[in-house]
Amino acid sequence: MAKQHNKSSHSCSLARGAFTQLILELQHAVSDRGYHTPTPIQEQVISHLLSGRDLIGCAQTGTGKTAAFILPILQYLTKNSRLRVRGKTRALVLAPTRELAAQIGDSIKNYGRYLKVSYAVIFGGVGQNPQVRALSRGVDIVVATPGRLLDLINQGYIQLNDTEVFVLDEADRMLDMGFIIDVQRIVDMLPKKRQTLFFSATMDSAVVNLSRKIVNNPVFVSVTPDTPAVERIIQKVFFVDKNNKDDLLAQLLEAKHLSRVLVFVQMKYAADRVVDRLRALNISATAIHGNKSQTVRTGALTKFKLGQIRVLVATDIAARGIDVDSISHVINYDLPHVPQTYVHRIGRTARAGAQGDAVSFCSAPERDYLRAIEKMARVAIPVDREHSFHSKLAEVATGADARPVLRSRGPRRNESSGAKYNQRPASARWQKSKGGTKSRWPRRR
Repeated sequence: MAKQHNKSSHSCSLARGAFTQLILELQHAVSDRGYHTPTPIQEQVISHLLSGRDLIGCAQTGTGKTAAFILPILQYLTKNSRLRVRGKTRALVLAPTRELAAQIGDSIKNYGRYLKVSYAVIFGGVGQNPQVRALSRGVDIVVATPGRLLDLINQGYIQLNDTEVFVLDEADRMLDMGFIIDVQRIVDMLPKKRQTLFFSATMDSAVVNLSRKIVNNPVFVSVTPDTPAVERIIQKVFFVDKNNKDDLLAQLLEAKHLSRVLVFVQMKYAADRVVDRLRALNISATAIHGNKSQTVRTGALTKFKLGQIRVLVATDIAARGIDVDSISHVINYDLPHVPQTYVHRIGRTARAGAQGDAVSFCSAPERDYLRAIEKMARVAIPVDREHSFHSKLAEVATGADARPVLRSRGPRRNESSGAKYNQRPASARWQKSKGGTKSRWPRRR
């Protein structure tokens, strides 16, 4: 340990910016992780948090947000050390998913390696006994998902009335997942006098309204919320019939440079089905989604990180909780229905300064989702024209963008006016043509 500590002492002298405000133990730990210059959000956030201010932070995934709030919390707890109390915590970090909670726990472990700060990670899907034992000893930091935390509170294993620092991470995701009532119940149990840190990737009206209820005279920090930081990611889209997505995925995976691939689907059953078809082709793959136990999800993610599994198929529940530096490609097997989710998905690649690739499959009913994503990103995602699209149904449109459109049972050209019907999701029953007439959406056979 002494040898390692000396190595850290030499490297910590290279710390710059906000990192120089940290105590030496934290500088050593940051240097051990290979970081010497803070990211923009770290540069803007750390000094405010060290001074005790409440804060609202708006930043996309992959910006170093977790370290931005973990480092000041660790410093505060170390400089203001107290005896631990059974069933109490001094800092609470609330996260929407198990994977994100575990990731934050890993950050506390890594950055607090030279400090005497204890922590516990609490989430559902696993037995509660180890979590109860940790709380019985008293901990400095609790990282939790809302459901399991409320469960343990109701059982009397933890109280929040002495919490000094509260962090609500990924607030927009909390709202998307329907945790708003649980979050409000937890906030009501916290003491009025506390430091509150509120982080969200987007700041729509619902998120803003929530922030006003829990922060007091906050500092607002925003890191390019309207222009997603995906410059290092090479993006492209394939137009493909829905029934040919499996064949296209298999064809892409024939390329060996797709070494560690994260595939996103919309539905849980689709994740398992894609995995089964890949395994039938002798492609190592596994799935994580809400129906999997936490033990299975953790095991799958570990194998993926170690390179034992080439393809990880996931639903959006894991979009903000997967932190693997060497993901070569993200493939959107299904386009997300919420444009901001696209940014979080593709942000799983190009980590730690590396480059990455993001590939999206777009079927006819998904064209509106693609348009919404491009509108948000303010850029047209390039179409891969050289690929065969793995479908004989592909034909080039004659529109201004000359994008391939697949013949399908979806939108057709109005024979009387020559106008094309709007490309809408297949759930829409009626569509209006540009001429103002209505046409019934063809039924699926």
